Amino acid sequence: MQLNVIGRLLLAAAFALIAPAAPAQDYPAKPITLMVGLAAGGITDITARLYAEAVSKSIGQRVTIENKTGAGGGVAAAYVQNAAPDGYTLLVFSGSQHATVPAVSNASYEPVKGFSPITYLFNSVVVLTVPADSQAKTMAELHEWGRKKPGGLTVGTPGLGSPSHLLGSKILLADKVPNETVHYRGGAPMMADLITGRVEMAWPTLSTSRSYLADGKLRALALDADARWSPLPNVPTLVELGFAKERVASWFALAGPAGMPPALVAKVRDIFIQASKDPELQRRLAENGTPIISSTSEDMGRAMAAEWDIMQVLAKTLNLRQP
Repeated sequence: MQLNVIGRLLLAAAFALIAPAAPAQDYPAKPITLMVGLAAGGITDITARLYAEAVSKSIGQRVTIENKTGAGGGVAAAYVQNAAPDGYTLLVFSGSQHATVPAVSNASYEPVKGFSPITYLFNSVVVLTVPADSQAKTMAELHEWGRKKPGGLTVGTPGLGSPSHLLGSKILLADKVPNETVHYRGGAPMMADLITGRVEMAWPTLSTSRSYLADGKLRALALDADARWSPLPNVPTLVELGFAKERVASWFALAGPAGMPPALVAKVRDIFIQASKDPELQRRLAENGTPIISSTSEDMGRAMAAEWDIMQVLAKTLNLRQP
């Protein structure tokens, strides 16, 4: 009898030791949901859908996108933070925006400790864009007009704390251009108002603006990139215009709720990195000006922490803190 009891105890202990590995071994056993905190049609949404398609094809399991907008991406972030750490509810987000929302307001999520970092997904390239009928033909002309115009320039952003918001704010501040900022829930609604002239300038991504630029509905004045982009050969980079030091982080990444087992984090990371090698995904992201990048979960975690430190300072510098 005593031996049977001991045997059962040993068997239970053995199962306890191997239990944490089971989720990673069986993953994915059901559909995966990628949460996007901004509206459909913007850069985060478009690229998340491309990744979902590639991952689904790679693993033979459905990967869906859910747009949960609000609070500049904060609603989706809070939802993922509070989800089960089983790898089936993940967040696709901009590093700078994820850190900025809690830096400027009382957000309902913890930007670093609330998440399990997995890997980078891509970088975004943004372009200074004005309506086609704008009187400004260059960035210098736009800024000069803004200094003379009562109330300054009306600037659209795809969300508070987005890379384009922070980049545009820093440049206008450095060049002493008065402005009024209008935050939208994603790139698509921002573009609709930019085209009609309800806002006078914006820094949309190449992905969301390229068709409008090609159709002549918008005009590009500057590009935030290391080199000129071949479809816009006459548009200078910020480096050429003397704004090299004004650039901000523009990486987008994948994370899950805090508490995901390391083996599961590694499994999810491997799945997404393998999917990123899909030639069709690489082609479409390159065309959109969103080059693929990847990282270890440790490197991404360090980047999230560093971005949080940077954004707390930047929020004070730009006076972005809200009640």
